[in-house]
Amino acid sequence: MKICAIICEYNPFHNGHLYQINQAKRVSNADALLCLMSGNFVQRGEAAIFEKHVRAKHAISAGADIVLELPTVFSTSNAELFAKGAIHILSSIPAVSSLCFGCETANKEQFLNAARLLNEEPKEISLTIKNALAMGTSYAKARALAWAKYISTDLLSSPNNILGIEYTKAILKKGATLDILPIQRLGGGYNDVALNKEYSSASAIRTALANGKSILKDVPAFVLKDLNKVCISNLETLEKYALLSRKTSEIAQICDCTEGLENALKKAAESETSIIETLTSARYTSSRIRRIALQNLLKIDKSLIEQSLQTPLYCRVLAAKKERTDILAALSESSFPILARAHDHKMLSKAAMDCYEKDLFAEKIYGLFLEKQTVNKTVFI
Repeated sequence: MKICAIICEYNPFHNGHLYQINQAKRVSNADALLCLMSGNFVQRGEAAIFEKHVRAKHAISAGADIVLELPTVFSTSNAELFAKGAIHILSSIPAVSSLCFGCETANKEQFLNAARLLNEEPKEISLTIKNALAMGTSYAKARALAWAKYISTDLLSSPNNILGIEYTKAILKKGATLDILPIQRLGGGYNDVALNKEYSSASAIRTALANGKSILKDVPAFVLKDLNKVCISNLETLEKYALLSRKTSEIAQICDCTEGLENALKKAAESETSIIETLTSARYTSSRIRRIALQNLLKIDKSLIEQSLQTPLYCRVLAAKKERTDILAALSESSFPILARAHDHKMLSKAAMDCYEKDLFAEKIYGLFLEKQTVNKTVFI
């Protein structure tokens, strides 16, 4: 069996995602489509607007055959660790032969060439990046400028291109036998907050929902049916409490919390002003601040992420098509245990269990914002 994978968040699932799924099936010529999806918290450091099983159901309704959860330790991390974690999971499944991702520059060779260069970064490039960081430039911008002579700036500055580069880097470093299939994005850009005529970004759709605007033309009908399940969350109070209750030395162990940022976070937590408003700058993006605050709340530190990348983890099934028992059979050949039933986690190693427990803790935190507690079990459609 040949399986094509998509790494996703579907926050929420929209017309552009449906287009990508259809294109992935067409260009991969695979026997099945697997989605590896973030759980209840996403890479921007925010809570997803739909609970993960609802979003997994949307993926199946759109044509995916099975949806696995990307562990929380990775789904809440920066682009590089997000990608490494995802490839760590996918490369454990022999049947997964390709990875399809949406991007602003759909050129396979450009991604491969850029990834090879970035994986062997010369000292002079590293020094240029370090100097730019010292001047207050964000890492993404500093890297794009340092590599401008060798790699297209668009490839290192556009959000989906950046993730595509990180996927490709992780595949090459891992030595995984995964073919990359870049698909050109349509319509609104990743950070656009205005609705597009047909293909609006997830950011624009979330903004429209928050402002009470119609998204009738922006998402499939099966998503519209679940609008009563939208989760309205405000993590700020919990995150401030977590920052105030932990030592600065503990906060400093959170990934991307560098250069004394832990002290600034602690001070910002004491203020009535939003942490994000207080600390966002040219150097520290709002997403970076959100991720640090969220991972501190969930107590996900650098050592746990590193441990999770170095140990066999698990393939946790969120949803699957009832008739595709052949996919579950293919997954059983994974070097990682398959978690599809209530007690399957008992087969996990101590290191894998440490990672899994963060998924469970994240579910409890997310549950605080739900009017009704959802039954956390695999959905078969």
